[in-house]
Amino acid sequence: MKRFRHLEGIVKGFANHRRIEILALLEKTPELSLSEVSEAVGVDFRTAGEHMHKLVASGLVMKRNAGKAVRHAVTPLGHKILRFCRTLE
Repeated sequence: MKRFRHLEGIVKGFANHRRIEILALLEKTPELSLSEVSEAVGVDFRTAGEHMHKLVASGLVMKRNAGKAVRHAVTPLGHKILRFCRTLE
C-alpha cells in the first residue's frame, strides 16, 4: 500500500501540462531561477512557484541555493518521468 501512495505522489507531481513543460525546460536549461522559469513558460511568478513546489515535493526537481538565488534542476527521477511522457506522445 505504501508503495502505491508513493507512486501517487509522483504522478500528482507531474499531472499538469504546465509542470511537464517546466520539467522539459529545466532538462534543456538547468539551473534556472523561479523568475526565469515563470518568464520562459509565460506564467505568473506565484503560479510558477506553486508548480515548482509540487515538482520539488514529488522529487522531480531539486533546489540549490546559489547566493541569494535559488536554482532548480531535474532529478534523475524527473528525467525518467520525462522519458515516460515522451513515450506517450
